[in-house]
Amino acid sequence: MNENLFASSIAPTILGLPAAVLIILFPPLLIPTSKYLINNRLITTQQWLIKLTSKQMMTMHNTKGRTWSLMLVSLIIFIATTNLLGLLPHSFTPTTQLSMNLAMAIPLWAGAVIMGFRSKIKNALAHFLPQGTPTPLIPMLVIIETISLLIQPMALAVRLTANITAGHLLMHLIGSATLAMSTINLPSTLIIFTILILLTILEIAVALIQAYVFTLLVSLYLHDNT
Repeated sequence: MNENLFASSIAPTILGLPAAVLIILFPPLLIPTSKYLINNRLITTQQWLIKLTSKQMMTMHNTKGRTWSLMLVSLIIFIATTNLLGLLPHSFTPTTQLSMNLAMAIPLWAGAVIMGFRSKIKNALAHFLPQGTPTPLIPMLVIIETISLLIQPMALAVRLTANITAGHLLMHLIGSATLAMSTINLPSTLIIFTILILLTILEIAVALIQAYVFTLLVSLYLHDNT
């Protein structure tokens, strides 16, 4: 295996042109739609999952926060499908790119924060100074709370990037070990291959969980500012 360990994280190109945009636009094409009055089982299951997810995320929001429901549902579907497609062999996962995750996190975070300052500026400013803070600690706490607010989008992007990249690297290493051991020791190869199958199942769960966590944290930031 002479392939670079981070080859799966390198943005692909077609005839020298970046193909990341086409890959990002591909997952929405996999979402089935129906033009009939009675849906099939796949469409029904899809709609049930979307309703369950949106209900769980939107329960805590007021009327203004629920206007973001379509955006949040679209976000979780996009991240989940992108993560799952990245588990296919010789594929590219856009969510392993920190730049893309920041491009998703910063506008959503900024929109929630700006909404909070426009609608509830007193409550938004109150987050910078907890009630009952001793006077000598006020400047330090304001600085700490400001920094914690500004690093929220970075934490969102780094969490998603690190979890997806770590899983892909681990699968790459175990897959390479399986291939190397196949010509040396067959029982050890079967054991490692079993571990690889279990890890793949775990990565499928991680792909879905990370999509849910990313969207849930955005939903919580929105809830704090509405």
